[in-house]
Amino acid sequence: MLLLGIVGPTGVGKTAVGVSLAELLGGELVSADAVAVYRKLDIGSAKPGVEERERVPFHLIDVADPEEDFSMTDFSRLAEESFGQIRGRGKLPILVGGTGLYVRSVTATLSIPNVPPQPELRARLWAEVELLGSPALHARLAEIDSISAEKILPGDAKRILRALEVYEVTKRPASSFHTAEGVHGVPKPGVRLFGLERERESLYRRIDDRVDEMLAQGFLDEVRGLLASGLSPEAKSLKSLGYRHLVQFLHGVVGWDDTVELLKRDTRRFAKRQLTWFRGDPAVCWTHVGENETAEAVARRIEKEVTTNDRA
Repeated sequence: MLLLGIVGPTGVGKTAVGVSLAELLGGELVSADAVAVYRKLDIGSAKPGVEERERVPFHLIDVADPEEDFSMTDFSRLAEESFGQIRGRGKLPILVGGTGLYVRSVTATLSIPNVPPQPELRARLWAEVELLGSPALHARLAEIDSISAEKILPGDAKRILRALEVYEVTKRPASSFHTAEGVHGVPKPGVRLFGLERERESLYRRIDDRVDEMLAQGFLDEVRGLLASGLSPEAKSLKSLGYRHLVQFLHGVVGWDDTVELLKRDTRRFAKRQLTWFRGDPAVCWTHVGENETAEAVARRIEKEVTTNDRA
Protein backbone atom coordinates (compact mmCIF):
# COMPACT_ATOMS: atom_id res chain seq x y z
CA MET A 1 0.00 0.00 0.00
CA LEU A 2 1.36 3.38 -1.01
CA LEU A 3 2.51 5.98 1.49
CA LEU A 4 3.67 9.34 0.17
CA GLY A 5 5.89 11.70 2.12
CA ILE A 6 6.71 15.38 1.62
CA VAL A 7 9.83 16.30 3.58
CA GLY A 8 12.44 19.04 3.71
CA PRO A 9 13.57 22.02 5.78
CA THR A 10 11.36 24.38 7.74
CA GLY A 11 9.99 27.23 5.64
CA VAL A 12 10.34 25.45 2.31
CA GLY A 13 6.56 25.14 1.79
CA LYS A 14 5.82 21.50 2.65
CA THR A 15 2.33 22.03 4.03
CA ALA A 16 1.05 24.03 1.06
CA VAL A 17 2.41 21.45 -1.39
CA GLY A 18 0.97 18.63 0.73
CA VAL A 19 -2.49 20.21 0.71
CA SER A 20 -2.45 20.61 -3.08
CA LEU A 21 -1.15 17.07 -3.55
CA ALA A 22 -3.86 15.66 -1.28
CA GLU A 23 -6.50 17.41 -3.38
CA LEU A 24 -5.00 16.02 -6.59
CA LEU A 25 -4.62 12.44 -5.37
CA GLY A 26 -7.53 12.15 -2.95
CA GLY A 27 -5.38 12.04 0.14
CA GLU A 28 -5.31 13.03 3.78
CA LEU A 29 -2.31 14.59 5.50
CA VAL A 30 -0.44 13.16 8.49
CA SER A 31 1.76 15.76 10.17
CA ALA A 32 5.31 14.71 11.09
CA ASP A 33 6.15 17.74 13.22
CA ALA A 34 7.43 17.30 16.77
CA VAL A 35 5.94 20.61 17.94
CA ALA A 36 2.59 20.58 16.12
CA VAL A 37 1.57 17.52 18.16
CA TYR A 38 1.13 19.79 21.18
CA ARG A 39 -2.13 21.56 21.93
CA LYS A 40 -1.87 25.34 22.50
CA LEU A 41 1.50 25.55 20.71
CA ASP A 42 -0.03 27.03 17.60
CA ILE A 43 1.84 30.05 16.27
CA GLY A 44 5.37 28.87 16.95
CA SER A 45 4.73 25.48 15.34
CA ALA A 46 3.23 27.09 12.22
CA LYS A 47 0.22 24.78 12.31
CA PRO A 48 -1.93 24.78 9.19
CA GLY A 49 -4.57 27.49 9.19
CA VAL A 50 -8.34 27.13 9.07
CA GLU A 51 -8.44 27.44 5.29
CA GLU A 52 -5.92 24.63 4.80
CA ARG A 53 -7.71 22.37 7.29
CA GLU A 54 -10.99 22.97 5.47
CA ARG A 55 -9.45 21.87 2.19
CA VAL A 56 -8.10 18.50 3.40
CA PRO A 57 -8.12 16.50 6.65
CA PHE A 58 -5.03 16.72 8.89
CA HIS A 59 -3.92 14.12 11.41
CA LEU A 60 -1.50 14.14 14.38
CA ILE A 61 -1.95 17.81 15.15
CA ASP A 62 -3.03 18.72 18.72
CA VAL A 63 -2.76 15.16 20.04
CA ALA A 64 -0.74 15.86 23.21
CA ASP A 65 -0.96 18.29 26.12
CA PRO A 66 1.96 20.75 26.47
CA GLU A 67 3.25 19.12 29.64
CA GLU A 68 3.48 15.65 28.04
CA ASP A 69 6.79 14.15 27.00
CA PHE A 70 5.61 13.07 23.55
CA SER A 71 8.07 10.63 21.97
CA MET A 72 8.93 9.08 18.63
CA THR A 73 7.31 5.88 19.86
CA ASP A 74 4.07 7.77 20.51
CA PHE A 75 4.26 9.33 17.06
CA SER A 76 4.87 6.09 15.16
CA ARG A 77 2.00 4.35 16.97
CA LEU A 78 -0.48 7.14 16.24
CA ALA A 79 0.78 7.56 12.68
CA GLU A 80 0.27 3.88 11.86
CA GLU A 81 -3.23 4.11 13.30
CA SER A 82 -3.93 7.14 11.11
CA PHE A 83 -2.62 5.41 7.99
CA GLY A 84 -4.99 2.51 8.59
CA GLN A 85 -7.99 4.79 9.14
CA ILE A 86 -7.19 6.85 6.03
CA ARG A 87 -6.81 3.76 3.84
CA GLY A 88 -10.02 2.39 5.31
CA ARG A 89 -11.80 5.42 3.85
CA GLY A 90 -10.26 4.71 0.47
CA LYS A 91 -7.90 7.68 0.73
CA LEU A 92 -4.14 8.03 0.32
CA PRO A 93 -2.06 8.84 3.43
CA ILE A 94 0.45 11.63 2.79
CA LEU A 95 3.08 12.27 5.45
CA VAL A 96 4.17 15.91 5.65
CA GLY A 97 6.84 17.27 7.97
CA GLY A 98 10.44 17.93 8.80
CA THR A 99 11.08 15.98 12.01
CA GLY A 100 13.55 13.46 10.63
CA LEU A 101 13.18 10.69 13.20
CA TYR A 102 9.39 10.92 13.10
CA VAL A 103 9.44 10.46 9.33
CA ARG A 104 12.00 7.68 9.53
CA SER A 105 10.07 5.83 12.25
CA VAL A 106 7.20 5.09 9.84
CA THR A 107 9.01 4.93 6.49
CA ALA A 108 11.83 2.60 7.50
CA THR A 109 12.56 -0.19 9.94
CA LEU A 110 14.94 1.34 12.45
CA SER A 111 17.57 -0.30 14.58
CA ILE A 112 16.80 1.73 17.69
CA PRO A 113 15.29 0.53 20.96
CA ASN A 114 11.54 0.83 21.27
CA VAL A 115 11.72 2.27 24.77
CA PRO A 116 9.18 5.01 25.59
CA PRO A 117 10.13 7.72 28.11
CA GLN A 118 10.12 6.56 31.74
CA PRO A 119 8.97 9.61 33.77
CA GLU A 120 9.98 8.33 37.22
CA LEU A 121 13.34 7.06 36.03
CA ARG A 122 14.07 10.30 34.17
CA ALA A 123 13.16 12.36 37.23
CA ARG A 124 15.60 10.36 39.32
CA LEU A 125 18.38 10.66 36.75
CA TRP A 126 17.83 14.39 36.33
CA ALA A 127 18.05 14.78 40.10
CA GLU A 128 21.40 13.02 39.97
CA VAL A 129 22.54 15.37 37.20
CA GLU A 130 21.68 18.37 39.35
CA LEU A 131 23.46 16.86 42.35
CA LEU A 132 26.51 15.27 40.72
CA GLY A 133 26.73 16.86 37.28
CA SER A 134 26.38 15.23 33.87
CA PRO A 135 30.08 14.14 33.70
CA ALA A 136 29.47 11.82 36.64
CA LEU A 137 26.62 10.11 34.80
CA HIS A 138 28.71 10.04 31.65
CA ALA A 139 31.34 8.08 33.60
CA ARG A 140 28.62 5.66 34.73
CA LEU A 141 27.51 5.26 31.10
CA ALA A 142 31.09 4.52 30.04
CA GLU A 143 31.14 1.55 32.43
CA ILE A 144 28.05 -0.07 30.89
CA ASP A 145 28.13 1.21 27.31
CA SER A 146 31.53 2.48 26.24
CA ILE A 147 30.47 2.76 22.58
CA SER A 148 27.65 5.20 23.36
CA ALA A 149 29.84 7.08 25.83
CA GLU A 150 32.43 7.68 23.11
CA LYS A 151 29.78 9.28 20.90
CA ILE A 152 28.17 11.46 23.60
CA LEU A 153 29.86 14.48 25.11
CA PRO A 154 30.08 14.54 28.94
CA GLY A 155 27.99 17.72 28.99
CA ASP A 156 25.13 16.34 26.86
CA ALA A 157 22.90 15.36 29.76
CA LYS A 158 19.84 14.64 27.61
CA ARG A 159 21.56 12.00 25.48
CA ILE A 160 23.39 10.53 28.48
CA LEU A 161 20.10 10.09 30.32
CA ARG A 162 18.47 8.50 27.29
CA ALA A 163 21.27 5.94 27.01
CA LEU A 164 21.02 5.16 30.72
CA GLU A 165 17.25 4.93 30.42
CA VAL A 166 17.51 2.37 27.61
CA TYR A 167 19.93 0.29 29.67
CA GLU A 168 17.74 0.42 32.79
CA VAL A 169 14.67 -0.76 30.84
CA THR A 170 16.22 -3.34 28.50
CA LYS A 171 19.34 -4.36 30.44
CA ARG A 172 21.18 -3.92 27.14
CA PRO A 173 23.53 -1.11 26.09
CA ALA A 174 21.85 1.33 23.73
CA SER A 175 24.68 0.75 21.26
CA SER A 176 23.75 -2.92 21.01
CA PHE A 177 20.60 -1.96 19.10
CA HIS A 178 22.58 -0.29 16.33
CA THR A 179 23.04 -2.09 13.02
CA ALA A 180 24.91 -1.45 9.80
CA GLU A 181 21.91 0.48 8.45
CA GLY A 182 22.42 3.14 11.13
CA VAL A 183 19.90 5.97 11.44
CA HIS A 184 18.56 5.42 7.92
CA GLY A 185 17.20 1.98 8.67
CA VAL A 186 15.76 -0.36 6.05
CA PRO A 187 13.17 1.37 3.79
CA LYS A 188 9.68 -0.06 4.04
CA PRO A 189 7.97 -1.15 0.81
CA GLY A 190 5.41 1.13 -0.79
CA VAL A 191 6.94 4.39 0.49
CA ARG A 192 7.65 7.32 -1.85
CA LEU A 193 9.46 10.26 -0.27
CA PHE A 194 9.77 13.63 -2.00
CA GLY A 195 12.07 16.31 -0.64
CA LEU A 196 11.49 20.00 -1.32
CA GLU A 197 14.44 22.36 -1.67
CA ARG A 198 14.92 26.02 -2.60
CA GLU A 199 17.89 28.22 -3.29
CA ARG A 200 19.52 28.84 0.08
CA GLU A 201 19.13 32.62 -0.12
CA SER A 202 15.44 32.24 -0.91
CA LEU A 203 14.91 29.72 1.91
CA TYR A 204 16.66 31.89 4.49
CA ARG A 205 14.67 34.94 3.43
CA ARG A 206 11.44 32.96 3.83
CA ILE A 207 12.57 31.82 7.28
CA ASP A 208 13.32 35.38 8.42
CA ASP A 209 9.97 36.59 7.08
CA ARG A 210 8.22 33.70 8.77
CA VAL A 211 9.71 34.57 12.16
CA ASP A 212 8.60 38.19 11.73
CA GLU A 213 5.11 37.00 10.82
CA MET A 214 4.89 34.70 13.84
CA LEU A 215 5.89 37.52 16.17
CA ALA A 216 3.34 39.82 14.54
CA GLN A 217 0.66 37.15 15.05
CA GLY A 218 1.26 37.12 18.81
CA PHE A 219 3.87 34.41 19.33
CA LEU A 220 5.17 36.13 22.47
CA ASP A 221 1.68 36.31 23.99
CA GLU A 222 1.22 32.62 23.22
CA VAL A 223 4.35 31.73 25.19
CA ARG A 224 3.43 34.13 27.98
CA GLY A 225 0.03 32.43 28.23
CA LEU A 226 1.56 28.96 28.39
CA LEU A 227 3.80 29.99 31.28
CA ALA A 228 0.92 31.75 33.04
CA SER A 229 -1.13 28.54 32.80
CA GLY A 230 1.49 26.82 34.97
CA LEU A 231 3.45 25.05 32.24
CA SER A 232 7.03 24.56 33.39
CA PRO A 233 9.77 26.22 31.32
CA GLU A 234 11.48 22.83 31.52
CA ALA A 235 8.62 21.09 29.70
CA LYS A 236 9.77 19.34 26.53
CA SER A 237 7.34 21.40 24.46
CA LEU A 238 8.88 24.68 25.62
CA LYS A 239 12.38 23.45 24.81
CA SER A 240 11.52 23.49 21.11
CA LEU A 241 12.75 26.03 18.58
CA GLY A 242 11.26 29.47 19.11
CA TYR A 243 9.52 28.66 22.38
CA ARG A 244 12.78 28.34 24.30
CA HIS A 245 13.98 31.63 22.83
CA LEU A 246 10.90 33.52 23.98
CA VAL A 247 10.97 31.84 27.40
CA GLN A 248 14.50 33.19 27.85
CA PHE A 249 13.34 36.66 26.85
CA LEU A 250 10.42 36.58 29.28
CA HIS A 251 12.81 35.52 32.04
CA GLY A 252 15.09 38.44 31.27
CA VAL A 253 18.00 36.32 30.06
CA VAL A 254 18.21 37.91 26.60
CA GLY A 255 17.02 41.27 25.26
CA TRP A 256 14.34 41.55 22.59
CA ASP A 257 16.50 42.46 19.59
CA ASP A 258 18.97 39.69 20.40
CA THR A 259 16.10 37.24 20.91
CA VAL A 260 14.70 37.92 17.44
CA GLU A 261 18.11 37.65 15.81
CA LEU A 262 18.95 34.43 17.67
CA LEU A 263 15.59 32.93 16.72
CA LYS A 264 16.16 33.68 13.04
CA ARG A 265 19.74 32.41 13.17
CA ASP A 266 18.86 29.20 14.98
CA THR A 267 15.94 28.54 12.63
CA ARG A 268 18.26 28.88 9.64
CA ARG A 269 20.71 26.50 11.30
CA PHE A 270 17.90 24.08 12.03
CA ALA A 271 16.87 24.16 8.36
CA LYS A 272 20.45 23.37 7.37
CA ARG A 273 20.51 20.37 9.72
CA GLN A 274 17.20 19.14 8.29
CA LEU A 275 18.61 19.32 4.77
CA THR A 276 21.68 17.38 5.83
CA TRP A 277 19.51 14.74 7.47
CA PHE A 278 17.16 14.19 4.53
CA ARG A 279 19.91 14.44 1.90
CA GLY A 280 21.60 11.56 3.66
CA ASP A 281 18.56 9.40 2.92
CA PRO A 282 18.84 7.76 -0.52
CA ALA A 283 15.10 7.08 -0.52
CA VAL A 284 14.27 10.80 -0.89
CA CYS A 285 13.59 12.07 -4.41
CA TRP A 286 14.36 15.79 -4.52
CA THR A 287 12.40 18.47 -6.35
CA HIS A 288 13.44 22.11 -6.62
CA VAL A 289 10.89 24.80 -5.79
CA GLY A 290 11.29 27.95 -7.88
CA GLU A 291 11.17 31.39 -6.28
CA ASN A 292 7.74 32.23 -7.71
CA GLU A 293 6.46 28.70 -8.25
CA THR A 294 3.07 27.89 -6.75
CA ALA A 295 2.45 25.00 -4.39
CA GLU A 296 -0.04 23.59 -6.89
CA ALA A 297 2.59 23.54 -9.65
CA VAL A 298 5.02 21.63 -7.42
CA ALA A 299 2.25 19.23 -6.39
CA ARG A 300 1.39 18.56 -10.03
CA ARG A 301 5.00 17.65 -10.75
CA ILE A 302 4.99 15.19 -7.88
CA GLU A 303 1.58 13.83 -8.92
CA LYS A 304 2.91 13.21 -12.43
CA GLU A 305 5.92 11.35 -11.10
CA VAL A 306 3.79 9.22 -8.77
CA THR A 307 1.19 8.32 -11.38
CA THR A 308 3.81 7.69 -14.10
CA ASN A 309 5.72 5.40 -11.75
CA ASP A 310 2.52 3.55 -10.85
CA ARG A 311 1.72 2.95 -14.52
CA ALA A 312 5.25 1.72 -15.13
